[in-house]
Amino acid sequence: MAIWKDIVAKDTTQPDSAPVNRPRPESVPNAPTAAASASRKELKEAIIAAGLTFEGKIEGSGHVRISGRFKGDIHVDGTLTVEAGAHLAGSVRAASVIVAGEIEGNIESAQKVELHQTGVLNGDVNAGSLSVAGGARMRGRAEFGWSETSMPKTTSRN
Repeated sequence: MAIWKDIVAKDTTQPDSAPVNRPRPESVPNAPTAAASASRKELKEAIIAAGLTFEGKIEGSGHVRISGRFKGDIHVDGTLTVEAGAHLAGSVRAASVIVAGEIEGNIESAQKVELHQTGVLNGDVNAGSLSVAGGARMRGRAEFGWSETSMPKTTSRN
């Protein structure tokens, strides 16, 4: 069974014209492949809307978008987006983290972290890559670009 549906359009300007077949996604340049579309469909996005305050813990596979206020830990396999004006107080573990609002807590084991111009991070970052826009603010420690196997061993000092 195909993941896409062939679309057959009829030309309404001329009666009784032949149907026009639209190309399948794989024949369109830069169109997402069936596998990419399927993986995007598997991960749904949960939204905490502006004006809402929520406290608890979020775990699972999927994307999370925070526009309001959230207090608690977030551990997801997808992308966490903290929009401008939003506030998150808690630790974060996600594949990708986009910060345009404010996070008070650590970001752990992310593949990619983006701090946008309005982003504020009060906490440590451990990520595969970190991009910081001009105007973003951060107070904490940042480690990025290290794979798990090439992480330097830390020793305690007495």
